[in-house]
Amino acid sequence: MTVQQTQLQDLPSDLKRELLPQHVAVIMDGNGRWAKRQGLPRIMGHKAGVDALKDLLRCSRDWGIQALTAYAFSTENWKRPQEEVDFLMTLFQRVLRQELREMVKENVQIRFVGNLQALPPVLQAEISRSIEETQKNRGIRFTVATNYGGRQEILQACRAIAEQVQQGKLQPHEIDEAVFESHLYTAGIADPDLLIRTSGEMRLSNFLLWQMAYGEIYITDALWPDFNRAEFHRALCAYQQRERRFGKI
Repeated sequence: MTVQQTQLQDLPSDLKRELLPQHVAVIMDGNGRWAKRQGLPRIMGHKAGVDALKDLLRCSRDWGIQALTAYAFSTENWKRPQEEVDFLMTLFQRVLRQELREMVKENVQIRFVGNLQALPPVLQAEISRSIEETQKNRGIRFTVATNYGGRQEILQACRAIAEQVQQGKLQPHEIDEAVFESHLYTAGIADPDLLIRTSGEMRLSNFLLWQMAYGEIYITDALWPDFNRAEFHRALCAYQQRERRFGKI
């Protein structure tokens, strides 16, 4: 890690542990623009983005955040140039293989959400191995949204519930939020308290549409590879100033 990344190892004194979000989600936007500003190919931005994510995961652990979810690859990202898509698939595979031992050592429990069956078989195998080897870990819960789309997630949940009704296993009046959530990719994962999006874009981009019903949103102009612990600190300070009423007065 760089000197900038290794700053703020301990929880900053102006953050109150009892007011920290338990679950943080991130839309990691701006890798390509970061590379362009550096005069580098887009793929170098994705490599730098992996380093930023690794440090955020460790920072979240150090500061007592219980869960981190990262939007790694959306269902819409298949529309990018084939060369970039192929590179990303290979990068995911390589990172999982290289980092798995460290994640086990650091007690990280990793999980993937999305339509994983559409991913390359070799990557699916790495995903399965990483889930299996970290499932007993009880440290920070790290969820990676890969080939994920919020609308697609909701549609597949509706289809699964409709099939149960058709088969007589479920009555329409029995369908409530708990039943619906049990059919989402994120079943068993608490909703995010805070969603951070980098690069200044102000949209959800089909990410966690159901789960973000009452989540707080923080937008920063920083490009993802530049999102370090100091930026995370600013995001958490802003979060602690929010009054979360969940529809109440």
